Amino acid sequence: MNTIPPQQRRSPSATLTGHTEPVYSVAFSPDGTTLATGSHDNTVRLWDVAGRQSVATLTGHTEFVFSVAFSPDGETLATGSRDDAVRLWDVAGRQSVATLIGHTSAVTSVAFSPDGTTLATGSRDRSVKLWDVADREIIATLTGHTGVIESVAFSPDGTTLATSSHDKSAKLWDVAGRETIATLTGHTGDVWSVAFSPDGETLATSGADGTVRLWDVAGRETIATLTGYIAGLFSVAFSPDGTTLANGSFYSTVQLWDVAGRHAIATLTDHTDWVTSVAFSPDGTTLATSSSDNSVKLWPTR
Repeated sequence: MNTIPPQQRRSPSATLTGHTEPVYSVAFSPDGTTLATGSHDNTVRLWDVAGRQSVATLTGHTEFVFSVAFSPDGETLATGSRDDAVRLWDVAGRQSVATLIGHTSAVTSVAFSPDGTTLATGSRDRSVKLWDVADREIIATLTGHTGVIESVAFSPDGTTLATSSHDKSAKLWDVAGRETIATLTGHTGDVWSVAFSPDGETLATSGADGTVRLWDVAGRETIATLTGYIAGLFSVAFSPDGTTLANGSFYSTVQLWDVAGRHAIATLTDHTDWVTSVAFSPDGTTLATSSSDNSVKLWPTR
């Protein structure tokens, strides 16, 4: 059970319903006006954030959609699915413009580089692939993890890629050199999520062991371990100003942490099943969360 009592009661400002199965991923567009969600119902939905309503349902994947990510210019959405494919979608046109084939198992995570030219994808085939977005071709396959890849994230300057795996580790990769530069160990279970702080100096990881670890990227060492759950932290995200960290859990709750003080500041408790993904809006005023209860919730952060 969750051993952290709610420090501050907060209620969602909206609950978005429409998916008919668990929702696995949420992502805000760069301008914050649109939210994308991927679901076990094989669809992707686009939501008008201000209007709190679905504006499009994107179909084409034949299995669960595990991950969604907007390009930096907001014009393209990438999605990863259990059907082993990555799809690129024209956001304005609401249509698929490319299907990227190369992984041999489910694609669990997708992330654009900060300049939008490269897409990183992680898979249950234990590999990470880098794709040229314009040419829609694989430019590198990164191997070294011995378990399923759960999460991929570019550093803010685009030079480093972080990945997490069921092998209980996270790795840092030199993007240009296509090689591992560090393996971060300390979690005692699957590592489910990775996220860089906005300044790129800190990496957060969350895992099945119920902890969030903060790592000094340059020193490649743990600088803090945030505890309070017995098990099951699925996702982690920094606020745009880097002061707050959010994590979603197996226990239907979201924990907010003060990064500098290393302490919990709020527990969000409105979901009724696993919280699978968390994402802050670009202006930092809203947190979006997705859950196995088939819903997406929007929470005010202040």
